[in-house]
Amino acid sequence: MKKIEVLGPGCANCKRLEANAREAVVMAGIEAEVVKVTDYGRIAAYGVMSTPGLVIDGKVVSYGRIPSAGDIALWLSE
Repeated sequence: MKKIEVLGPGCANCKRLEANAREAVVMAGIEAEVVKVTDYGRIAAYGVMSTPGLVIDGKVVSYGRIPSAGDIALWLSE
C-alpha cells in the first residue's frame, strides 16, 4: 500500500491537491493512504518551502503547485 502525504497548512490549494490525490488513487486502481501534514516542522524536514507539497512513499514529487489527478496517478504507478 502506498502512502501519500499532502503537505500544507490547510489552505484551498492544499485541499484541491488532497482531492486530486484521492481521485488519482481511484484512477490508478491501487490501495493508498492519504495523509494531510500540517506541521511546519515535518513539512520543512522534507525540504519543502512552498506549499502545497506532495510526498509519495517518503519521496517529494511536487511542491508549490497543484498537479492533476492524472499526473499523480502516473507517479503512483511508477
